[in-house]
Amino acid sequence: MRFLRRLFLMILTLAILAAAIVAIFGPAFMERRLNHMTGPAEGWPVTPEAQALHDRLVIGDWHSDALLWDRNLLKRVDRGHTDIPRLIEGNVAVQVFTTVTKSPRGQNYSHNSTEAPDNITPLFIGQLRPIPSWFSLKERALVQAAALERAAERAPDQLRIIRSAQDLQELLDARRSGAKTVGAILGSEGGHPLEGDLANLRVLYGAGFRLIGLTHFFDNELGGSLHGEGGTASGLSEFGQQVVREMQERRMIIDLAHASPQMVRDVLAMPGTRPILSHTGIHGQCASPRNLSDDLVKAIAAKGGVIGIGYWSDVNCGSTPADIAKSIQAAIVLVGEDHVSLGSDYDGSVDAPFDAAHLSSLTQALMDAGLSDDQIAKVMGENMMRYLAEML
Repeated sequence: MRFLRRLFLMILTLAILAAAIVAIFGPAFMERRLNHMTGPAEGWPVTPEAQALHDRLVIGDWHSDALLWDRNLLKRVDRGHTDIPRLIEGNVAVQVFTTVTKSPRGQNYSHNSTEAPDNITPLFIGQLRPIPSWFSLKERALVQAAALERAAERAPDQLRIIRSAQDLQELLDARRSGAKTVGAILGSEGGHPLEGDLANLRVLYGAGFRLIGLTHFFDNELGGSLHGEGGTASGLSEFGQQVVREMQERRMIIDLAHASPQMVRDVLAMPGTRPILSHTGIHGQCASPRNLSDDLVKAIAAKGGVIGIGYWSDVNCGSTPADIAKSIQAAIVLVGEDHVSLGSDYDGSVDAPFDAAHLSSLTQALMDAGLSDDQIAKVMGENMMRYLAEML
């Protein structure tokens, strides 16, 4: 009996030790594997002229998933793409931080089941996030929102959450006076944290959310995904229409990244909508299944939206700053220079040719591609700032 008791205690101790090892080292290992850089760690060569231009720019980015990885955003780390010190070094003024709450096992760009096992659940358990977030998508979004809020409270000189046009203006005024503060806008990667209940939109709004992507890699209560089972004909549901209308009333930003073609058409058909496409490539330049058709991208811009160009190879058909610049050039030709912006998808389980600290590599690539200083300024942030000032 004593032997069995010792054996049980030994097994329990080993299980606790194994769980501790997974919690301490597992998430960091996964992040290093999933959020890798394809370029040199020290960044691509940048001329003094390009760096000087970059340092004068007001820069904004529509999409980072850094909150998913449960690390201190105020601390510079040697993995992933984004943290506040690297954003400051890269001269980023405004960063949208999105909360990822569900991702189907075997995720792909063509066909994902809503019922597929979820990748985020074991990640949250392994990170020892609060237990309610293990079982609720809404709680997962709120946990990530609370982490951003705590970071802003600890270092208000480095990070400020933007909830209104006035907040944005105050941030930009402070930066013109020499502040390096990064403005953070909170968004949701898909509308599934609403859990089919319109009241939860008010909960998320109260927690600071100002942007919601309607779908992610699977169909949800709001409607069809570009990568879901419903196909191209799966559009906006009745619940999705209710969500869009209330988002309009609350001056929240509607993001159509990952939306099915029919959902895009349905949203654009609703009076007064002015959605964005936060992170994408241009299909005519890179015929990836991740990229919407050029006609739909043009339709989004025609309603006053902006198009955020991503940095990862799947949407650019290449993995260098020059490849991103080619996508930006293609976007300018397609929708005009006033509707193109940045949507890196940093820390979103994708590759990138540089991290946030070396964003001047893109400024150099745009100069090399022949864009004027005014065009570069618009793409790197002015178009995003104008849209936010008008919509928040």
